[in-house]
Amino acid sequence: MPARETFPGRRRFLAGSAALAAAAFAGWKAQRPPALIAITLDLEMSREYPQRGMLEWDYEKGNLDAATKQYAAEAGRVAKELGGQIHYFCVGRVLEQPDVEWLKKLHADGHPVGNHTYDHVYLLASTPEEIQFRFRRAPWLIAGRSVPEVIEENIRITSAAMQARLGFGPDGFRTPGGFANGLAGRPDLQKMLLAQGFPWVSSKYPAHPMGKPKEQPGADVLRGIIEAQQAAQPFRYDTGLIEIPMSPVSDVNAFRSNYWKLDWFLDAVGRAVDWAIETGGVFDFLAHPSCLVVEDPEFQTIKRICRKVADAGDRARIVGLSTVAERAAG
Repeated sequence: MPARETFPGRRRFLAGSAALAAAAFAGWKAQRPPALIAITLDLEMSREYPQRGMLEWDYEKGNLDAATKQYAAEAGRVAKELGGQIHYFCVGRVLEQPDVEWLKKLHADGHPVGNHTYDHVYLLASTPEEIQFRFRRAPWLIAGRSVPEVIEENIRITSAAMQARLGFGPDGFRTPGGFANGLAGRPDLQKMLLAQGFPWVSSKYPAHPMGKPKEQPGADVLRGIIEAQQAAQPFRYDTGLIEIPMSPVSDVNAFRSNYWKLDWFLDAVGRAVDWAIETGGVFDFLAHPSCLVVEDPEFQTIKRICRKVADAGDRARIVGLSTVAERAAG
């Protein structure tokens, strides 16, 4: 008989342990900070848009066409109406255009605007030819200067142009193109950005699977994209510079490189946002108005992100990347 009595006792012990675990988990969820969701748009022209085969934009990244500017401005309105905001990154050459009032209005409406270099230059370039297509065609524009000097000036004059034409300076810096390792191993670039007044950078884009072009992404691809979110969380370099990675999957990667349909993209982005909400993590949506104006003309992706955050209540917030950097800085 005594041996039989141990089973009820064991059940009570297990039940009690389960209750304690559930209470601990509930307490952890209650104390967990809200997910930080950022919607970011890089203001640049994209090759292959608005039609396939258009490559001249590589030489004129900042010469935004009317459709791209209209989409960027309307995206800000849509996001604001849904309780969100967009963090834009400006290629400085757009500030040579006659009208910049649309950018001023976006800023006045509460949307941050960051620096994306003047000519969309490649920060990891080791030769002048690698810096930018424009300088490959017109090398005299950078003659007599070293690669680091050209890159540093391209960033500096963008900040100066923003102040002169827009009346405000940049809110953060994003590298043209994303690097799997960010700026790891490049303390020279990190220190250069800090010296120019940037406490954070958005340069890392983690590697992830995409499947075969023109094929709907399978479970393994979607799982890989979600796993990559863990590598897309903010961190601090040894120099003190904060890194805010771009979160997979980007619009250019999905649409231009892999010919995805919009529904596939919406599904992948939605899953990534859900992951951030459930874990209290960060999701930094990366897209380009010059691409989305063709692939998502009704702003479905921005609307889906905003509505998911709204449905999450106090478990998530839509913020600019400076808010993300503040959390990462502790």
